[in-house]
Amino acid sequence: MSQPLHILHLHSSFDLGGKEARAVRLMNAFGDRARHTIISGVPGALGARDAIAKGIRYEIAQQQLPLTGRPSVDRYQAIARYMLRFDLVLTYNWGAIDGVMARRVFGKGQPGLVHHEDGFNADEATGLKRERNLYRRFALGAAHALVVPSLVLEDIALGTWKQPRARVHRISNGIEVARYAKPDPRALPGIKRREGELLVGAIAGLREVKDLPLLVRAVGGMPGRVRLVIVGEGPERARIEAAARAMGMADRVHLPGFLPEPHRYVGLFDIVALSSSSEQFPISIVEAMAAGKPVVAPPVGDVPVMVAPENLPFIARHRDEVHLRDALQLLALDPELRARVGAANQARAAAEFDEQRMIAAYAQLYATAARRPAALG
Repeated sequence: MSQPLHILHLHSSFDLGGKEARAVRLMNAFGDRARHTIISGVPGALGARDAIAKGIRYEIAQQQLPLTGRPSVDRYQAIARYMLRFDLVLTYNWGAIDGVMARRVFGKGQPGLVHHEDGFNADEATGLKRERNLYRRFALGAAHALVVPSLVLEDIALGTWKQPRARVHRISNGIEVARYAKPDPRALPGIKRREGELLVGAIAGLREVKDLPLLVRAVGGMPGRVRLVIVGEGPERARIEAAARAMGMADRVHLPGFLPEPHRYVGLFDIVALSSSSEQFPISIVEAMAAGKPVVAPPVGDVPVMVAPENLPFIARHRDEVHLRDALQLLALDPELRARVGAANQARAAAEFDEQRMIAAYAQLYATAARRPAALG
């Protein structure tokens, strides 16, 4: 057996979100064909490591590379020197773009590099920054490939960042759809469904860009017995709790924190909702579809083209609590409608978003970038 591919992962953060969940699924899928070194641009933001399967060879690097800061030749050189010891470098989002720039400035002898762009934080949610666009445009010339999960990001990569078509790879996020068919009634700790109660669920990092206080206000405006469960962890917990108190629904908003294995609990929700100010191809939407659930969300990123046509009427026209509330209420009042929309979503997820297609595409791309075409096959 050939030596495993040694892969360096430069993450903007390694707390568990969509991109981190996908990176870990790929690590788990590659098994003993790869070993991994992980660096987080945010020290201590390492929550995603809990999802790495037993037996996967990885380390969290103790050496903190200077991934962020003012442009500096010395900083780029330090990053480039570190990258030389690996077979392949994977960089993720704006917070790790300086890994790409280091390869641009000090490219001699460098391993192949694949950059991933999965979306934008709150500081670019309403508009991209010109100076960052110019920086990306220049740096990305050093990457073997740029991977994006959505049509929106593909258009940005080709148009705004001026990347050649051959370098841009759109690979849709995928999951193991079949596992979502049967939820575990015990998978939501501390939450016991009351008779006649509707559960609205959200799966998201508790970050500003997810705008979860907006979802709290939308659910708070619904009549009837409705509870909101937000699965995830992050710095916005206090703001979400404050919004729940302001709406007089502190006892109806539950924040159980991060829960692994979403296939065990997504199917326990009646409706899955999203309130983000910026998304591209949110994996929580695919998980909801795989579990046979209807989705309520604003028209961000690829969401309108992800869901089944039957779900389109419940993608709100505008991102505000009134439109989200109205869409939620229509589904809340009609269990047969929820079942019909959920079944259509589930069929679409099985046809379009199963993870085997995603894993094969990444394995081929990474192995080609590392100049070892059979390494991950």
